[in-house]
Amino acid sequence: MNHPTTSSAALVTDGHAAGLRSAIEASPGSPIVAGIQGAGGFGKTTLLDAIAAAYREADVPVLGVRDLDRAEHGALLVDDAHRLDDELLLRLSEIARRPGIRLLVAYRPGPRSAALGELIGELGAPVLLAALGLDEIAERTEGSALDWVGWVQTQTGGVPRYVSRLLAEAVPGRAELPARALDHFQHDLDQLGEIGWGCATAMAIGATPHPDLLAVVVGTDSSAVGAVLAAMRSGAMLGSEDVLLPIVRAAVLRLTSWELRLRITRKLVELQLSRGGPVLPLVAPLLEAPMALLPEATLATAFERAGEEAVQVAPHLAGRMLAAAVSAGVPAGSVIARQARAAAVAGNLDEALRLADRVIVDENAPDRELGVQVAAGVLAHRGLLERSAELCRWSAAKLRWPGDRAFAAVGLIGAGRLADADELLKTGDDAGPPTSMTGAAAQMAAGVRESVVGSATTALSTLVRAASLSEPLGRGVFVPDTPAAVAALVALHCGELDVAQSTLDRAVETGAGGALLHNRHRLLAAWLPLVKGDTVTARAKLPEASEMAARDRLMATAIEAGIASRDNDMTALATARAQARQVAAEHSVDLFSLLPLGELVVAAARLRDQEWITPYLNEAKALLERLGNPPLWTSMLLWKRLQAAIVLEENDSAARFADQLDALAHHNALAAAMAEAARMWLRVLGGEVDQDEVERIARGLHGAGLAWDGARLAGQAAIRTHDRRAMLALLECARALQGKPPRPRAVNTGGADSELLSEREKEVAELVVAGLTYKQVGKRLFISAKTVEHHISRIKQRLGSANREELLTRLRELLGKPE
Repeated sequence: MNHPTTSSAALVTDGHAAGLRSAIEASPGSPIVAGIQGAGGFGKTTLLDAIAAAYREADVPVLGVRDLDRAEHGALLVDDAHRLDDELLLRLSEIARRPGIRLLVAYRPGPRSAALGELIGELGAPVLLAALGLDEIAERTEGSALDWVGWVQTQTGGVPRYVSRLLAEAVPGRAELPARALDHFQHDLDQLGEIGWGCATAMAIGATPHPDLLAVVVGTDSSAVGAVLAAMRSGAMLGSEDVLLPIVRAAVLRLTSWELRLRITRKLVELQLSRGGPVLPLVAPLLEAPMALLPEATLATAFERAGEEAVQVAPHLAGRMLAAAVSAGVPAGSVIARQARAAAVAGNLDEALRLADRVIVDENAPDRELGVQVAAGVLAHRGLLERSAELCRWSAAKLRWPGDRAFAAVGLIGAGRLADADELLKTGDDAGPPTSMTGAAAQMAAGVRESVVGSATTALSTLVRAASLSEPLGRGVFVPDTPAAVAALVALHCGELDVAQSTLDRAVETGAGGALLHNRHRLLAAWLPLVKGDTVTARAKLPEASEMAARDRLMATAIEAGIASRDNDMTALATARAQARQVAAEHSVDLFSLLPLGELVVAAARLRDQEWITPYLNEAKALLERLGNPPLWTSMLLWKRLQAAIVLEENDSAARFADQLDALAHHNALAAAMAEAARMWLRVLGGEVDQDEVERIARGLHGAGLAWDGARLAGQAAIRTHDRRAMLALLECARALQGKPPRPRAVNTGGADSELLSEREKEVAELVVAGLTYKQVGKRLFISAKTVEHHISRIKQRLGSANREELLTRLRELLGKPE
């Protein structure tokens, strides 16, 4: 089949492979001179094979580099032009200049010789082969999940050859690189030569892809390394910023002998140690070495340094790094205190305390003050604040470690021993320079003391400044508690929720207090939505309970109880109660545990099971009395005890707690709001409901930080009023205080639907739709809960509702109360 040709006109393509193929298939007889550029594995050969098939289909002879003398008699297709010698490249340049030629040349982006550069100039703008996108990979994976397709793209960089290797061996949906897929890289690495393989190994271990650095590591000059890096780029082994693609890195680590990896690692470690750079990423893989590492000074130093780094960035590795340092030759006694810290940050508190005790009793042990910090932190974490404080006080006297005196004072005040704390703070300044840590500790002690004897505003501002001062310390500090946590507690006790939120956000962001205090900050952050009645957010913010010691478990259990109580989930509340009884037995009562204790008091009351919590309430009462009943800390617990008394219908106790709140109302805005609300509760319980006053006081509680409590007051007042208009208004007020939109009222048309319910049934339906229980509806309408249940059963039958959800939806339609 013959096709006419033109003298010099070329086919027009869109610069993409598909456009080039389409143009050739449409007019195989037309002249074309074009280059195809793509890194190794991007499909240059595959594209040329497809083009060759198109030419053969059109009876156009397909020629190669051995057929340059017959270039005018067919289509000349040249692959891997970057591998050709200069003589052939120059002949191809001459052919490209001839009229009527069909010439397609494929080459890698670099490196390129002058002769190749000249040929590329003759070929003009190339067709650029691109990496595969998500859609293209998805087509090859036959409907696999999109997240797995994304994983494939991330691992391979979308390089077609690597995608094919991975998909040929991988199990769809399983995010792991099969060994057989990695073994295919043997040839690619062999092509790099010994220097190239060494550079690839260094980069896989963690070396920066800088020619000078790699030259030192592999023992060559930077120009040779530059050529290797260019070849790796050209071979599609590198991604952005010259970092090995994940699948290439995994292949290098698999195919490189451990002897070579160890030799290169040792060289990189020496360089990092000399520069003071991080070594953890370099030596962490050696923990999995299949061969025993002999004692060696360089590796011993590196493992010891890595143990320090891991405390902040990978706590689970810190202990293993220090153990490896001992195996490599570091004296065991010199790292015990740091091993104790490593155990603590990894959550192994028993081991941390055991190792810390060994250090504390050994007068010659190095890092003895670190042993005290670990033991004090672990004791506080376990809810033994007074023992923690005593240890800090001993350290302040014996070791004179900066900060211990302040932390001892905080713990003593928290245990109700203000006089002892004052005496300790008067005995003198801690030894050592005035660092950020000592300054933060001193301000923390001052803020805690002020919260007991002075102004809530001053206490909170002092603690917030202490938290700010401690931020630069980040994860490296090990303390019994953080200024941020204590500031948040004080803020919660005086209704400054925004201050608590911002302080905790900063603490979480900076990692204040390290891994051991991370959950404490998260739990306190979860308490904030609980106060607002947002149980969904509170539950979402709860960390895993299995990771917690006594102090955090007490807080988590109280939050779970609070969520269950607000959601009226009695099964969950009973479960939380069982957990609370166990954790309360482990945790001593202190100033900083009063918040969760108060929540558990209400939970116990709702379950009619107060006996178990009474001893802890007695301890709390004695603690507060020893401190002179400080309003900031006393008022919130009194408020919770008032709520418990209301639940139990113990009006005399409720009146007594209301009197006590009155005496504290002067101290801060939240105390004043609670005192006023307490009096209103007594009036509501007595059946005296002034709608305007209830709304004002409920909104006052909301404004002072107790949004859910304000909504509950309005809701309970609605149940007890005999004025239907006031009831509806108070229910709307309760909804508004919970952040819910008002219910639009529908006009009753008097149609058939409105006649389905009697007046009494409409009253029952109104209250049930508003969220009241059968018992609460019965109290409001002076009928029994059983009668309410009968009404609802008849309504359900009359409306033909299959379940409760369907019934409520139908009632909202009838009553004009859509959600």
